[in-house]
Amino acid sequence: MIAQPARLKVGLMLPYTGTFAALGNAITNAFKLYVAEQGGKLAGRELEYVVLDDESDPAKAVDNAGRLVNRDKVDVLIGTVHSGVQMGMVKVARESGVLSIIPNAGADAATGPLCATNIFRTSFSNWQTIHALGKVMVEKGHKSAAWISWKYAAGEEMFKGFKEGYEKAGGRIVKELWLPFPNVEFQALITEIAAARPDATACFFAGGGAVKFVKDYDAAGLKAKIPLYGNGFLTDGTLQAQGASAQGIYTTLHYADSLEIPKDKQFRLNYVKTYKLQPDVYAVQGYDAAQLLDVGLKAVKGDIKAAKAMTAAMEGVTIDSPRGKWKVSRAHNPIQDSYLRQVVGEQNKYIAVAWKALEDPARGCKLTA
Repeated sequence: MIAQPARLKVGLMLPYTGTFAALGNAITNAFKLYVAEQGGKLAGRELEYVVLDDESDPAKAVDNAGRLVNRDKVDVLIGTVHSGVQMGMVKVARESGVLSIIPNAGADAATGPLCATNIFRTSFSNWQTIHALGKVMVEKGHKSAAWISWKYAAGEEMFKGFKEGYEKAGGRIVKELWLPFPNVEFQALITEIAAARPDATACFFAGGGAVKFVKDYDAAGLKAKIPLYGNGFLTDGTLQAQGASAQGIYTTLHYADSLEIPKDKQFRLNYVKTYKLQPDVYAVQGYDAAQLLDVGLKAVKGDIKAAKAMTAAMEGVTIDSPRGKWKVSRAHNPIQDSYLRQVVGEQNKYIAVAWKALEDPARGCKLTA
């Protein structure tokens, strides 16, 4: 009788409560969907999931990630959503050498100054999600803009990405507004935007905060006077709750509804069938985290301890993703198209490619390809 290989232990450290809970669930659902499509195994190995709610709390991040790696002995660490929590996970991944795949959090440093051979990302850098938006806004005649976001790592890095793209295209930021994460008391700041009278407003919000901001902005009567723009997290996974307030909003992101990509059509069909929910960008990123892991495992016939050969295979791959094909950059971040989307009904409808094969500059990363 042939001995079965031991189960592969996969640590899922994601938010399952709080403002980002829906994002954590979408990532988990799609990761498991990909595994199910492979017959429940990756490279012949069954998976055992060790699930931990990170609560989007950076203060607990190092302890939580350390528990998964040192106590639970996971073979691979998958997570997370919140950039502040990600920094704790990156610290543990760098110190332990455990393979780590980031299915959402865009903290620039993870594939910048803190890049490592065992850390990969299947989502985006914060810079990358919004860099193309400035060019889009200037092309639409918006020469001045207000900016509003949460004051934490992701918000600040997205602002840098937007500012760089917007000012390069000839735009001018006339107002910067910030509030602590996850505060959703927007009224006073919306009044400041109205008083500044910019041509448009650019922002970053996600999850429950994005729902409230879009509704508050519309209720204040600003939507028609000062058009609202953002990266796609503003309207991804939130459209149903935002209702009429979101209609017409333009965003940029590496995924959109109505993409004419066969892989996406199949993915959406399978996801709806399995979970009775429409997939979003978070689901795509979770699905691709499983795809990337599968590529590495197949290259080493399931032997995750053959780290060098495994990471070499992951570095060299082109992922056939629902978002469109993408390659892994030298810093282990996706090189991917940024799409211009517009909210039409309950869709983030594909309008055009805003930036072809956008690559994060990965400033400070010392990895070589």
